[in-house]
Amino acid sequence: MEKKGFVGIVEKKGRKPKKVMEIKLKYENKNPVISGLKKISKPGQRIYVGFKDIKLVRSGYGIAIISTPKGLMTGQEARKKKMGGEILCQVW
Repeated sequence: MEKKGFVGIVEKKGRKPKKVMEIKLKYENKNPVISGLKKISKPGQRIYVGFKDIKLVRSGYGIAIISTPKGLMTGQEARKKKMGGEILCQVW
């Protein structure tokens, strides 16, 4: 999300027992860049997609976060690498 410009600064703080990731949201003209987030997969219902079934989010203005065997990727990266996986959320 940092690469795509949805969040500002991402910092990892703390030591092993209490590691924390601090994410600072990004604003433009006093409005947050992230206007919506939708969780797709849930612990009770996992949603898996093949690379051909990964759809655009908000006509390309948003991103999908997908957990693949090669790690977390955006939907666009997963389609380019022809990898499917569990779709975690959509951000726009």
